[in-house]
Amino acid sequence: MKMGVGNRNAVATGVLALLLAGCGGQEGKAPGGAPGPGAGAPPPPPEVTVVTVGKTAATLTQDLPGRLEAYRVAQVRARVDGILEKRLFTEGSDVKEGATLFQIDARTYRAAYASARADAEVALQTRDRYKQLLDARAVSQQDYDLAVAKLRQAEATLARAQLDLDNTRVPAPISGRIGRELATVGALVGHGEATNLAVIEQIDPIYANFTEPGAEEMRLKKEVASGRLKRSGSAVELVLEDGSVYPEKGRLLFSDQTVDPSTGSIAIRAIFPNSRHDLLPGMFATIRFPQADAESVIKLPQRAVIFSPQGQFVLVVDANDKVSMRPVKTGSMAGPDFIIEDGLQTGEQVIVDGVQKVRPGSVVRPVPLEPPPPATEAPPGGETSPDGKKQGA
Repeated sequence: MKMGVGNRNAVATGVLALLLAGCGGQEGKAPGGAPGPGAGAPPPPPEVTVVTVGKTAATLTQDLPGRLEAYRVAQVRARVDGILEKRLFTEGSDVKEGATLFQIDARTYRAAYASARADAEVALQTRDRYKQLLDARAVSQQDYDLAVAKLRQAEATLARAQLDLDNTRVPAPISGRIGRELATVGALVGHGEATNLAVIEQIDPIYANFTEPGAEEMRLKKEVASGRLKRSGSAVELVLEDGSVYPEKGRLLFSDQTVDPSTGSIAIRAIFPNSRHDLLPGMFATIRFPQADAESVIKLPQRAVIFSPQGQFVLVVDANDKVSMRPVKTGSMAGPDFIIEDGLQTGEQVIVDGVQKVRPGSVVRPVPLEPPPPATEAPPGGETSPDGKKQGA
């Protein structure tokens, strides 16, 4: 199970505080415990942020590493031979489908089109004249059929010449972001092969590919079949490399029905909107994958859990504001929070922020992590004035 940066910091500072527990608190005291010279009033208890343990519904999640992939990728290729005359786009810009990206020298193809068009006009006139002669029985049916065949051949040659001329303008096959040019102006392209001139990637939306252990999927199916958990929806979150959560949610597209024998994992794909192009193909990211819904679990922020070689612990504040260390057992994740499977009871207060300032046995001043919202409803019977009298009677 992965730990966030904040949790690792809490671990380090918390463990350090425990190691130094027996070393502090001796300044200002003479041997024997008597106050030493310059000893003043004892400092106030340190302030810590706490959460009150309670059971709540939660969506169990799993953070899986993945990589982003473009929604569509298209190569821009030259379909005719010729010298590349112009590049008509800015590298790294967005282009629209059908927009002209390159211009190939068209003079040879323009001349070939003009010749083919003239041949087609002559063939058309010949066919029409033979039709009149056939009606007058001046030519045979075979001569007329030959004229028709030559007209069709000339029209096919004209269509091919028109296509070659059109292909001297190289259009964008899809809309998307185009990369750098792969052939410079003045180069001979399309000579014997369809030269790749550039690559366009459509990145809105964008794919996220990741894998889930096959054993984890089997465990989850058993939990759902037993009724302990319920299958969650298909919405997924994307956690970026800096730890921030991408503001728009994605959705699952598919999950392979087979397990990769070399890795023991199942391939899964999700799709995310990317209208601002903040996400780029090839980026590594963490997909927060919803596994199931639990109706009554205990959640704690990651930074509240201390990891040490002896196990997992939290710092609990009792009714006398005294701190004690409590071993716990963590299970699945619920977004950025741990699910606590064992070690805590409803109503207990657990330190979330300020772990590094305290040690077991010390007295603290607990402050709720999320103070209750102020009351907005007036008491029954009208508002009460500061002097205790009801108003509006």
